[in-house]
Amino acid sequence: MILFLRVLSTVVSAAVLVFAFPPFDVMWLAPIAVAIATLSWHGAKPWTGFWLGLLFAACFFAPHIVWMRVVGDDAWVLLSALFAPAFGLLGAGVAVTSRLRFWPLGVPLLWVATEALRDRFPFDGFPWGRLAFSQSASPLAPYAALGGAPLVTAVVAAIGTLIALAVIRRDSPRVCVASLIGVALLSTAGGVVPIETQGSTTGGAAEVTAAVVQGSVPGVGLDFLGQREAVLQNHVKETLVLAADVKSGKTPRPDFVVWPENSTDIDPLVDAQAGELIQSAVDAVGVPILVGAVVNVPSDPTHVWNAGIVWMPTNSPTPGPTSFYVKQHPVPFGEYIPMRSLISHVTDRLDRIPRDFAAGNSTGVVQLGPARIGDLICFEVAYDELARAATTGTGVSGPLAGRGARVLTVQTNNATYAHTGQPDQQLAMSRLRAIEHGRSVLIASTSGISAIILPDGSYAGVLGESGAGYLVSKVPLRDELTVSDRLGGWPEGLTVCLALGLVGLAAVQMRRSRRVGSTTTANDVDSIQELAP
Repeated sequence: MILFLRVLSTVVSAAVLVFAFPPFDVMWLAPIAVAIATLSWHGAKPWTGFWLGLLFAACFFAPHIVWMRVVGDDAWVLLSALFAPAFGLLGAGVAVTSRLRFWPLGVPLLWVATEALRDRFPFDGFPWGRLAFSQSASPLAPYAALGGAPLVTAVVAAIGTLIALAVIRRDSPRVCVASLIGVALLSTAGGVVPIETQGSTTGGAAEVTAAVVQGSVPGVGLDFLGQREAVLQNHVKETLVLAADVKSGKTPRPDFVVWPENSTDIDPLVDAQAGELIQSAVDAVGVPILVGAVVNVPSDPTHVWNAGIVWMPTNSPTPGPTSFYVKQHPVPFGEYIPMRSLISHVTDRLDRIPRDFAAGNSTGVVQLGPARIGDLICFEVAYDELARAATTGTGVSGPLAGRGARVLTVQTNNATYAHTGQPDQQLAMSRLRAIEHGRSVLIASTSGISAIILPDGSYAGVLGESGAGYLVSKVPLRDELTVSDRLGGWPEGLTVCLALGLVGLAAVQMRRSRRVGSTTTANDVDSIQELAP
């Protein structure tokens, strides 16, 4: 009966957590899901906790990324299976540490530690489904400015753990009251975290006028891949509309324009016609455009780059393509195929990715007109270290070496996943990044959702899915770093070490308990033998 209840509550907790994330966005369900999961795994044997964690992964993670079915059911199942063991370790960790007197401390640490694992392994990780990403519009989001996404996850898990503690210790009014007070404090304390929204630079303008163009695509799913010229034409056309509106006075003149990822899959550095089309759009609007392009890797015909290229007007000192950023985290099975020779025997869909994308090796900080931007391409917004490096200037090479971004851009192509919930999930991540780094975030998507997000996570403008249009808004430029950026990644690293330490301590305690139990049993047998006639 107890095992049945553990299974049932694990399934319920996973289902509840699905609805905490976009597109459902019932964010207060996240700590409730953690509470139910904690009750399910508390006191279980380590192996039981592990397979309950796997069950949790099947019931939460697989539905959460169900949009991967657009690529193929096999890709969806494979991706879900690759990251299920991390949830298994979470269940086992909660089960093991529940033997400790201070077990409520361990649960939040373990959530952060297992997310840190998923963010990095295997194949550079897959951060989707982090508790923090369910809270981008909740009262807990400001915690990101203090400790980034890991702290938001820790707070969500801590609230859930305190709820579970109140249930477990319901026979102790003092513990119940203390737990509920802790829930109230954690739920409201984020409101006192200072969130700066004004421009703050050490030199130059404190704000700029930014434009984002969403050109739309001819089809959805994987069909858009065969419409490369039409996609480029759409973005040129929409930019010409923007230029006409600026000329008529309908729209303020932007200082720069951001196009999305894959706005041209025809290499404009090789194809003269594609380059001329882009130049015509740039000249029409009269300001630099950050162009999302797929380009050939020089001297390597077997690979391509996913790049953001700064394209300057003809009347500028350096017309045409200038500086660029190459995506550092290509998506496994989407932009490159691990174990290609092996997998090619299983499916012929690899023909859609005939050449692997090569990874860039430099942080994406480039000068775009009067703004120094930090470029992230598509799924890169999910990785903590990339947005942090862009904001702090870590890993920046060339003339801007050591200088951080004053605005963040996210160039993305969500045409593959239109109307599946994936664009909503990525938008939530971008909102959290705005708060975490104190930067405006400009999202340019081929088919939506595009948005201009201010440093407090609020919207200055949004374009929905499957439509064409543009956004123009003033955004602040900021040099000041948040507490989260100043601390960097070491709090997450310390959390992982503490979590491992607690698991080790609990394991030692369990081993000692078994020894004591074995000794006691042996002594009881000896005593019985001595009393026997």
